[in-house]
Amino acid sequence: MAAIAALAALPAAAQTVAITGGRVVLGDGSDPIDGGTVVIRDGRVAAAGAGVAVPAGATVIDASGKWVTPGIVAGFSRIGLTEVDAVDATNDVQANNSPFSAAIDVVPAINPQAASIAVNRAAGVTRAIVSPATGRSIFGGQGAVIDLGADMQPVTRARAFQFIELGEAGAQDAGGSRASAYALLRNAMREARDLRLPIGSSSQRGSSAADAPIEDITENPYILPDARRPEDVLLTRFDAAALVPVLQGRQLLLVHVERASDILQTLALKREFPRLRLVLVGAAEGWRVADRIAAADVPVIANALTDLPASFEQLAATQSNIGRMRAAGVHVSIGMINDDEARQIRVSTQYAGNLVGIGRVPGHSGLSWNEAFAAITSRPAEAIGLGEEIGSLRPGRRGDVVIWDGDPLELATAVEAVWIDGVQQSLENRQTRLRDRYRQPQEGALPHAYDR
Repeated sequence: MAAIAALAALPAAAQTVAITGGRVVLGDGSDPIDGGTVVIRDGRVAAAGAGVAVPAGATVIDASGKWVTPGIVAGFSRIGLTEVDAVDATNDVQANNSPFSAAIDVVPAINPQAASIAVNRAAGVTRAIVSPATGRSIFGGQGAVIDLGADMQPVTRARAFQFIELGEAGAQDAGGSRASAYALLRNAMREARDLRLPIGSSSQRGSSAADAPIEDITENPYILPDARRPEDVLLTRFDAAALVPVLQGRQLLLVHVERASDILQTLALKREFPRLRLVLVGAAEGWRVADRIAAADVPVIANALTDLPASFEQLAATQSNIGRMRAAGVHVSIGMINDDEARQIRVSTQYAGNLVGIGRVPGHSGLSWNEAFAAITSRPAEAIGLGEEIGSLRPGRRGDVVIWDGDPLELATAVEAVWIDGVQQSLENRQTRLRDRYRQPQEGALPHAYDR
């Protein structure tokens, strides 16, 4: 597409772009719109759908015969935090020897030039929910939402959530049993609750301290250099302070659980701490208690195709899990915890497509095409509290747009163009450079090491 190539050659800046004639998918679960138009202006979606007028002066791209969609939102990932798992110097996913846990913030560790960023961007992934992993505690720390743009400012929302492990992993982190993990969690929440926040802090210009980061409240006696706390506390003061927004319901709590009983125990936490805003991650046995999850109105970011149990807590795993939870009214999206989530988040389109196929197998539950695509775009955005910002082509959303040469849930489909915040992105990456380098190898001075 010559127009796309010419636009990509321009300086990286948000422009007014009209993409016309394509099959437009809004990403919100609605039907595709044939012959639609998407207009991006000032880095945002200005309009999308049928009968949309092309603004004067806009750069027009003819997408006839193509699919035009919002960018893929990776529902759970660790992209940008590691290059080589076994090389500690490149791996910032977890801090096994740190004195801190809940206070850890992944943002300083995110590398927007990690090789996996460009590879996944070229596959249509434009945003990712990035989480730390746990080290010596059930608390992994605070995760972020990032974009996969080719610049050095990747963060969409810092400190978007606190991540914790319960279930088998949490039991291990807490000393060997689930009972210990829940006792540790409840104790940590109470330590956070004991941080008495003064109201009317001068640093907050008259606003309630409950609406401010605790480290910004200069009068707080537990944050001052000479702070004193009870001697029986288990958390550092910074870890306890980091849990205050969770306790107040200002920060999401993402909880990794798989077993049905662990899911119910997690939901029960709201009885003791009613302001918690929970999101379940994994939930391989979620279908068993889907009615309870739906009644609690708790979103789930689930692995799509878990059916061969990798642990005892996944004995009831089934590929129908997401379909069954969706049918029960659960707000469910696709994530990839413990599934090469630092590099291969691009396969979420394949997972979504497989859920469409599973729905056609007698006796199994999957998703419709519309819902499957929403499960990798608007649904994870909504789960993380950014549904008004990313994940769809509704007016006002960030200008994350992808042009595909066919159905984006089909394996043979390729990405032809990507915009993030209205800026067209390069699709070049290490893999494409290697492909181009060796597609037609030239005779050189190096020896033919394996000639016979």
